[in-house]
Amino acid sequence: MTGEVEQSSRVRFPGISPRAYEHPADRGALAVLRAVPAVAPIVKAVAAAFSERGERLVQVASSVKVGPKQFPDLHRLRNEVASTFDLEEVPDLFVRHSPEVNAYTLGIDKPFIVLNSALVDRFDREQLRFVLGHELGHAMSGHGLYNTILYRLLGLRHTLGWNVAGTLALRAVIAALYEWQRKTELSCDRAGLLAGQDPQAALRVHLAFAGDTGDQVDIASFLEQAKEYEGEDIRDSYLKLVDIERRSHPLVVVRAAELQRWGASEEYREILTGTYPRREDDRPTTNLTDDIKGAARSYKESMNNSADPLIKTINDIGESLVGAAGKLWSKVAPNGSAE
Repeated sequence: MTGEVEQSSRVRFPGISPRAYEHPADRGALAVLRAVPAVAPIVKAVAAAFSERGERLVQVASSVKVGPKQFPDLHRLRNEVASTFDLEEVPDLFVRHSPEVNAYTLGIDKPFIVLNSALVDRFDREQLRFVLGHELGHAMSGHGLYNTILYRLLGLRHTLGWNVAGTLALRAVIAALYEWQRKTELSCDRAGLLAGQDPQAALRVHLAFAGDTGDQVDIASFLEQAKEYEGEDIRDSYLKLVDIERRSHPLVVVRAAELQRWGASEEYREILTGTYPRREDDRPTTNLTDDIKGAARSYKESMNNSADPLIKTINDIGESLVGAAGKLWSKVAPNGSAE
């Protein structure tokens, strides 16, 4: 296949930490998510009320568990990707019958990956490698916890429809979870690229999610849509904000353009040459100050590079808010860290 990377030439990453590929906006969004007052008690209550085993049993009962005798090619590919990331424990993988091209990772203590059958049938080996790398990125970063909580809260939202106060609290938490989840997709696209080291395969995956029909689509023109999406009319900016509010994933052209920029960056090249954070150096605590500062730098860079009139309008306001938040945080937590 054109552009396919030979297995022998693909770089492995001994001891790689998720910090190597995590987008700064992802880490910042998680820090902000944890700071939302309603999140901690609701997450704790929902996690305690449900057994993770129930969600796993649903997959065992209704999907095909991938192994040496079931989807053996997919089994070998999953193990190859896990080896690329130097993982000793490999998450379970299921293939679920569905006409929707999709994949996801759930599980709090022991995450597992689900691929829809339409995705498995449609994607070639290198596209599947990217998807598996993406989903293993979710597992490595511990995204399964909040993804599972969001999955459960969406189910509870209808049950609590009669309770106005409960509905409002859930809506706030779900909105915060969605914002964080959109940022995790940017992180895990990077993990997918590291798994395959094939930017063209990554693009083909994004094209498929956008409705690719093979040779009917031109990649350069597709990437131009990201610039067109930014627009020049502030009315479009408002419409985009309304549209994105309840999406779990960033829009496809935005994801594709973001990943292509990272794939051309010095940061990506350094990882390929072995310069990256190691798991052995990961700290047990989360440095919220660093995460917030990193997210602020990321948002500022995006604003400065954007042609969107609304983004340019709020740039100065955003910088002022970030500065005020930094000063407040330095007063309440001088050491800049929290458990």
